[in-house]
Amino acid sequence: MRLDRLFSITMMLLNHKRISATDLAARFEVSLRTIYRDMETINRAGIPVVSFSGSDGGYEIMQSYRLDRQYLSLEDLYSIYSALRGMQSATGDTGMAELLDRVGALISDKLHDLDTSGMLLDFASASGPKEHLRTLHLAIKELRLVQLDYMDIHGAETQRMVEPMGLYLKSNAWYLWGYCRVRCALRVFRLSRMNRVRMMSETFSRRGLSIEDVDADRVQSGAAPCVCVRLRFQAAVKTRVRDEFLPDQLKSGPDGTILADACYYTKESAIRHLMSYGTNVTLLAPSELVDDFRRHIAEIAKMYS
Repeated sequence: MRLDRLFSITMMLLNHKRISATDLAARFEVSLRTIYRDMETINRAGIPVVSFSGSDGGYEIMQSYRLDRQYLSLEDLYSIYSALRGMQSATGDTGMAELLDRVGALISDKLHDLDTSGMLLDFASASGPKEHLRTLHLAIKELRLVQLDYMDIHGAETQRMVEPMGLYLKSNAWYLWGYCRVRCALRVFRLSRMNRVRMMSETFSRRGLSIEDVDADRVQSGAAPCVCVRLRFQAAVKTRVRDEFLPDQLKSGPDGTILADACYYTKESAIRHLMSYGTNVTLLAPSELVDDFRRHIAEIAKMYS
């Protein structure tokens, strides 16, 4: 813990002109005597910290001193800083402020050399209630169980008790992955389908699992994408097609149409997605899914006959 504090103090000194011992003691919730000892330790480590007395006194690092940036370029550091700032705005993690201070210290005196107007990462705008994201982020950090009132893709509502492992952002939507004690297996939950999220007082020991195990579990359980299709899209929806499919799945047709090869987890999910394109998509293969698609369209037509 002391090593973390010493590193954080050093980064704060690099990122600020001058900081008083009182402010540092309050920030790290330690005594003034502890701060004085920390400053001696930082000086002995070769980082030149100068103290100033008086009403505007405090500590600062000599102007001639700088950290070596040889491993990362200024652009690299600013990309990291922007990503961290986006994550802080999405999760509300106040503890990330110290990390932002550390990274910010490495670029604060060079920002005038960098065009920052074209870089903005707004993770908070992705789908999923912001309060759910913050609750789950805290539960992951503190290894606490969460209770979810969850609605699946078919509209069925269940209550789950989950050991939260991590959050990830995909296609503008936030997902939680973790071990579901109801299903006794790894599961992925979309935040926008959570009606209620409650962080429990009970803690858990993290299992030896990673995000890669989610895909492995899907393959083992037969839940991997297994319905492969060939599609032809009209040029009118080419922008949406490029948003929803990977470049290597697409091929331009001679008449301005777009051919796409894609896979879905189920026949139902494929039909549901294709229906959203209306008359701007033609399902070319496989033939058995074409028949199912035709029947589905006929059932809808009956509703309006």
